[in-house]
Amino acid sequence: MIAFGPVPSRRLGRSLGINNIPPKICSYSCVYCQVGRTLEMQVERRPFYDPEEILTAARAKVAKAEKAGEAIDYLTFVPDGEPTLDVHLGRAIGLMKKLGFPVAVITNASLVWRQDVREDLMGADWVSLKIDAVEEPVWRRINRPHRNLALASILSGALEFAKVYDGALATETMLVAGVNDGEGHLRAVAGFLARLQPAAAYLSIPTRPPSEEWVRAPDEAVLNWAYQILSGGGERTEYLIGYEGDAFAFTGDVEEDILAITAVHPMREDAVTAFLARAGAGWAVVHRLVAQEQLVEAEYGGHRFYLRPLRKHSGGA
Repeated sequence: MIAFGPVPSRRLGRSLGINNIPPKICSYSCVYCQVGRTLEMQVERRPFYDPEEILTAARAKVAKAEKAGEAIDYLTFVPDGEPTLDVHLGRAIGLMKKLGFPVAVITNASLVWRQDVREDLMGADWVSLKIDAVEEPVWRRINRPHRNLALASILSGALEFAKVYDGALATETMLVAGVNDGEGHLRAVAGFLARLQPAAAYLSIPTRPPSEEWVRAPDEAVLNWAYQILSGGGERTEYLIGYEGDAFAFTGDVEEDILAITAVHPMREDAVTAFLARAGAGWAVVHRLVAQEQLVEAEYGGHRFYLRPLRKHSGGA
């Protein structure tokens, strides 16, 4: 499913997702990834979907959302893998602008050392760069990058991008207990962010089922001083640790909407309940999708989630 939502976003309000990468092709295999383990590690950019196909899918989803009275704040490239692997990303961003909404890109920043990637991202109104680590051993443990990537080049590329980008630049640092939440490392991250000067620096924790079962969020005391360390550099630091809500959009087809949303955005059980109520449907729909193995159940943090099972992509555009 290329377009999904709108879904509630803790950063962007009501976000209509653009899934421009098939599952799960990425340059990282982050231990906390909500989509699951990476199926195909890649760093070379290539085509996946034709940009016109992406536009058609997004236009259709926008029309359904508007007909259903669902608000949209952003069109957001937040796919099953790393969005900048798409060699046509710049063209796709340009086409999205035709739909009349601001465009956001959430990237792991792994390819921002490339000039063509930086140029593509310049077309977006809002860009989030992942900065989980600025020290090599920590980076390799939490993000598990492709062997051809170099952290120093990524950080340098992020600084270059920040110098010229005139949109809203954000960063996100996902904290995993015992991996990247040490005081020394967080002070190093804060030092880098002070140089980058993003409009907002988000501190997040795993709130959905991660790819590795051992992943846990730091406790409240650690989160508090992590916030104090990052905000001490003068950046506008914000927590991204709460439940994002249950205002998932119903655009006319219950099964299609649930499958589209859960392909990228696992839904908590209470969110599914609220969604079904708005759609005038019952849990039989979800039970049928689970029985058909189109949905799977997962437990995390004392909550039950519903998400799509991963299937390896069989080809590209």
